[in-house]
Amino acid sequence: MFLPTIQPFPEVHGHRGCRGLRPENTLPAFREALRLGVDAVELDVVISADRQVVVSHEPWMSAAICRLPDGAPIAPAEAPQHNLYQLPYARIREYDCGRTRHPSFPQQQPTPAVKPLLREVVADLENLTRQLGRPPVKYSVEIKSEPAHDYLFQPPPAELLALVLAELRALQIMDRTTLLCFDKRVLQLAHQTAPDLPLCLLIEDEIPLAQHLAALGFRPAVVGPDFRLLTPAWAAELRAQAIRLVPWTVNEPADLRAVLAMHPWGITTDYPDRLLALRSAFLC
Repeated sequence: MFLPTIQPFPEVHGHRGCRGLRPENTLPAFREALRLGVDAVELDVVISADRQVVVSHEPWMSAAICRLPDGAPIAPAEAPQHNLYQLPYARIREYDCGRTRHPSFPQQQPTPAVKPLLREVVADLENLTRQLGRPPVKYSVEIKSEPAHDYLFQPPPAELLALVLAELRALQIMDRTTLLCFDKRVLQLAHQTAPDLPLCLLIEDEIPLAQHLAALGFRPAVVGPDFRLLTPAWAAELRAQAIRLVPWTVNEPADLRAVLAMHPWGITTDYPDRLLALRSAFLC
């Protein structure tokens, strides 16, 4: 069932937790996002050698933010060699991905952190939610998948999806989760195997929206474009099809205001504090 696509103020989705403020996709980032008051935490998942669902944007250790187990930096050319799909999770935990500030986010506060398991993130946030006495948080879970990565950096789509769905079901958060992906193969499989799970097609190119939807073969609950692609015509087309709009990654105040004028269902941002400040002003 498709619900209305406009609400008074969009949901605030913390991108990789709150990447502008804390190390991305780490427990400190998710905790801070929850304390700030996000409606949903957005995170990325990949698979380890022992088939664990690991929270990470890349299926390798990023040279920009991660360090070797001995604390040394990772050479950019060597980053893909630290392939999470070839490492057991116990080994993944030996790398630090929090002490090095991301060069694009000068306000980020570095702190020692590892790439956590999805189940670890959810358990931690569910506990913190109870401590804060706030409503249950939603989860936007992006499955990182590319056809060229099959068998090299990830299992094939059916196995990849099955591992993630099994974890979501075990954590009992299916009713609060939206599954995101750029890879239409994953979404098509999810549409067949988990028809009640809201799915979000992510878009980052200038191929027409209608062409993307035709290639997908069904109407997703959500479309998530790079906000720089967004136009009033885009927003109107999605509303006409009862598809929710959740653009990414909107960070600057002027961009946030411009996107707000197009009445999205949600906004994904590295700085949820900025969007929450706008919501506070809106509600006053």
